[in-house]
Amino acid sequence: MATSATSKLLVSDFDSSVSHIPSNYVRPILDRPNLSEVESSSDSIPLIDLRELHGPNRAEVVQQLDSACSTYGFFQIKNHGVPDTTVDKMLTVAREFFHQPESERVKHYSADPTKTTRVSTSFNIGADKILNWRDFLRLHCFPIEDFIEEWPSSPNSFKEVTAEYATSVRALVLRLLEAISESLGLESDHISNILGKHAQHMAFNYYPPCPEPELTYGLPGHKDPTVITVLLQDQVSGLQVFKDNKWVAVNPIPNTFIVNIGDQMQVISNDKYKSVLHRAVVNTEKERLSIPTFYFPSTDAVIGPAHELINEQESLAVYRTFPFVEYWDKFWNRSLATASCLDAFKASTT
Repeated sequence: MATSATSKLLVSDFDSSVSHIPSNYVRPILDRPNLSEVESSSDSIPLIDLRELHGPNRAEVVQQLDSACSTYGFFQIKNHGVPDTTVDKMLTVAREFFHQPESERVKHYSADPTKTTRVSTSFNIGADKILNWRDFLRLHCFPIEDFIEEWPSSPNSFKEVTAEYATSVRALVLRLLEAISESLGLESDHISNILGKHAQHMAFNYYPPCPEPELTYGLPGHKDPTVITVLLQDQVSGLQVFKDNKWVAVNPIPNTFIVNIGDQMQVISNDKYKSVLHRAVVNTEKERLSIPTFYFPSTDAVIGPAHELINEQESLAVYRTFPFVEYWDKFWNRSLATASCLDAFKASTT
């Protein structure tokens, strides 16, 4: 059974036919999720109400963002401005995509991480030594008109629904970037201005039920290569964040997004705001769907600590200034690793 199972391109085309996971998905004993040791705490991640972001209490919301970004690197947001109907349609059509016949899904299959629209499995199938219990569709979505023609045309509403969702989430991201700029003591347009023409990607992560979830991951612990990531998830738990030397389950709250700081924001803030380890675990009972929006500099942008945060007496630059494309190439040329890519971009101390 394992032989025929692993001849399939995607996990979701063999998961229901196996009672044990294939050996190339099994983690070494010291690299397993230890699910019994994970904390489950609904108040472990700040929940920020964005309703007042453009009202008289903006300064208070900015202060909450500063606290969340510097202490946690992860926060949840409500009253975020993305309509519930837009969110519901996105979750529905994403699930429909993964429930299509194998022949339809694999039309977009590629192991090439440079492709701007692709279906694949694990993280980087060409580099992963141990595979992850995850299928995904990843696509670029800004500017939308540059990429929409290559997006899947099935389900029929996929392009329309995804474009509406991506546009709405981008508007949210731009509001967040303004507020986070202010929280660092910078002009509100500072972060946006250093991202070049900007780039936005989405992933549609599909985690099928797994017969042995204690032996594998949906995605192992990693940090995001982004400026920020905005995560939409269904009501099945699976996201875990590393906080105070332990893994904490982030249980879904309806009508919220989860936002996390990525490596580029860590650089821009000169280490004030930290990119945080997080992972996805799987379960025996239920499929799980998550839809992260990744917000990046464009590949021609140059990234480095904001000059206003550097002074020779107290705050030396932690990172050198670098072309974003240099970081991007390094990130994709390896399997997903706990160690941050950022170590290669530290400023020289000599």
